[in-house]
Amino acid sequence: MAEKKKSLWNDVQNICQVMHAVSKMDVHFINQEGSKIFGLASHGEPAFIQNSTQDYQLIHETLIKHNSLSFHYYINAFGLEYISTAIRDNDTHFGTIIIGPFLSTTPGTDFMNTIVSKNHLPIGSRKQLQEFYASLSVVNSTFPNMIGTLLVNISSHAFIHAQLITSESIHLSQNKRQMKEILIESKHIIESRYKHEKRLMNAIATGNTEEAKQFIDNIDYFDDRIPESPIRSTKNIMIILNTLCRVSAEKGGVHPVYIHEISDKFARLINRATNLAYLNDLQNIMVMEYCQLVKEYSTINYSTIVKKAINHINLHLEENLTLESIASTIPVHPSHLSRTFKQETNMNITTYIQKQRIEMAKIYLQSESISITDIAFMVGFNDLNYFSRLFKKSTGMTPSQYAKKSAKG
Repeated sequence: MAEKKKSLWNDVQNICQVMHAVSKMDVHFINQEGSKIFGLASHGEPAFIQNSTQDYQLIHETLIKHNSLSFHYYINAFGLEYISTAIRDNDTHFGTIIIGPFLSTTPGTDFMNTIVSKNHLPIGSRKQLQEFYASLSVVNSTFPNMIGTLLVNISSHAFIHAQLITSESIHLSQNKRQMKEILIESKHIIESRYKHEKRLMNAIATGNTEEAKQFIDNIDYFDDRIPESPIRSTKNIMIILNTLCRVSAEKGGVHPVYIHEISDKFARLINRATNLAYLNDLQNIMVMEYCQLVKEYSTINYSTIVKKAINHINLHLEENLTLESIASTIPVHPSHLSRTFKQETNMNITTYIQKQRIEMAKIYLQSESISITDIAFMVGFNDLNYFSRLFKKSTGMTPSQYAKKSAKG
C-alpha cells in the first residue's frame, strides 16, 4: 500500500512538472485535507490579495463532489483564473492539481479600476497590482478547455516516462545552405527595412497615429526567421517593435518614467502571449499607445525648467501641488517659473494642473466601479463640489453625466 502511495505521489510530481513546462504557469498540488504540499511557482501575489489558500479550498471542495474525468474552471474576486482536476486513488480522493493564476482579459485601466474598487483595495496599491497582473499569462477563450482536457487526460492514468528518439543523420551541407539563405539578404530588402523603420519611428516621435497605422500594417517586412514557430517569430518582431517605439517616444520628448512603464507593460504582455491573434491585436494597441504617450507627455518644445515642472505635475497629480512646491523641486524661483511656464504653454501652472487632473478623471470615470468621490480624491481634489464645478466647466457635463455617456459607448 505504501509503495502504491509513493508511486502515485511520484506521478503527481511528474504531472505538475509537465503542466508547468507546457503552460508556463504556476502549478500546485493540494492534498486530501486541502493543504498545499507541492508547488512550482514563479508569481508572488501582492500581500493585499494573498487569498490563494481560500481559493484552493473552494476548488478542492468542488472537485471532491465530481468524478475524476472533470476539470474545474475557477475565477476569484480578483479576476484571477485557475484550472484544476482531482487526483484519485481508485475511488479515494488523493488531492487536487491546480494551474494558475492566469487571465483571459488584458488588464487595462477599466479592469484594474474594477478590481481596486470591488475589493476595497487602497489606491496606493494600484501600481503593485498592475505589475503583478502584467506578469500573468493572458490566454484566448479556448485555452481553459484545452488545458483542462489535457490535464484530465494526463492525470487519469499512471504517468508514462516516454523515451526520446534522436536522429544522427544530419545533412551538414543542407544545413549550411539553409543558413546561407537565411543570412543573405538583398540590398533592396535591407534598404526598404530601414526606410520603413525610420518613417514609423518618426510617426511615433511626433504622435502621428494616422501615419503610424499605415506603417504598422506592413510590419511583416521582417523575414520569418523561425518558420516552424510562428508565435516565436511574431514575438521577436514585437520585441523589436517595442524597442523602436521606446526609442521613438524618447526622441519625441517623453520622460523616461512614462516610457519605462509602458515599455515594461508591453514586454510582459508579449512574453505571456499564447496565440497569434492576440499578438496581432497587441501590435496595433502598442503603437497607438506610444503615439498617445507622445501626444500627452512630450515636452520636446519646452525649456528645461518647464519640462521639469510638467513632469513633476504629471507624476504627482494626487498631491497638493502649488507653484512654490513645484519650483522647489527644479529648483527655481517661483516667479521665474510662473512667468516662463505661461510664456511657453500659454497657460498658468494652476490651469495646467486642473486640466491634467480633469483629463485623468475622465479616464477613471470610464469605469463604473469607482465612485465619483473616490475619483476626485485620486486626481488631487479634496472638495467634491469644486471638482464637479471644474469638470462641468471643462467638459460641459457633470462627472456623473460624463460617466453615463461613457457607459453607453
